[in-house]
Amino acid sequence: MNGKDHWEGVYGAKASTEVSWYQPVPTRSLELIRAASDGPETSIIDVGGGDSTLVDSIVAEKLGRVTVLDLSGAALARAKERLGPRAASVTWLEADVTRVELPMSGFDIWHDRAVFHFLTDAAERERYAAIAAAAVRPGGALLMATFAPDGPSRCSGLDVARYSPEDLARELGEAFAMERGFRDVHHTPSGSEQRFSFAVLRRRSRWRRPVRAGPPWFAHRRCRANR
Repeated sequence: MNGKDHWEGVYGAKASTEVSWYQPVPTRSLELIRAASDGPETSIIDVGGGDSTLVDSIVAEKLGRVTVLDLSGAALARAKERLGPRAASVTWLEADVTRVELPMSGFDIWHDRAVFHFLTDAAERERYAAIAAAAVRPGGALLMATFAPDGPSRCSGLDVARYSPEDLARELGEAFAMERGFRDVHHTPSGSEQRFSFAVLRRRSRWRRPVRAGPPWFAHRRCRANR
């Protein structure tokens, strides 16, 4: 089973409130986005946003123009249905973040609380870091949360990688500088605890993207955008 089929199956089998990562209000992520936002014209991407309620708060609080990217079309459909007419103000991308082509320096804020710890292959993490570095404008913020070193080793039937905030800064590479890192505890709908690491990274203004031989890694674009 490929990654897309796996996640379509997860969202097909469980309600939004039954998945382990569900949060009625994503408090920590909202705090970080509020601090990084410059207002309604701020360009925000929520990577792996799925049917998270984060987009609801971003739209309601007018924190910026938001793009929600997820591998699962079923998850995005749920979020669009929940938002109703407000969904028209959101850009929806059904795509693999390690393969998608995004606008160069197109985002002021990159948020991910759902994807990076599932990338157990080093080549996938390298592609992710390169895409983020190209898509976040110089001076922009990358807000990352993953399972902490003492967090779960598996999630939704898949192995995960675990990180400290400092580990995350190293993985994202020289394009980003860490401003702060901290730990947090998430309480799942079943009542268990999951320990997370958060990192707030800033896109360096003097970083230059490495030149690679051959065709660009995004030559085979696999995304569908719906506004």
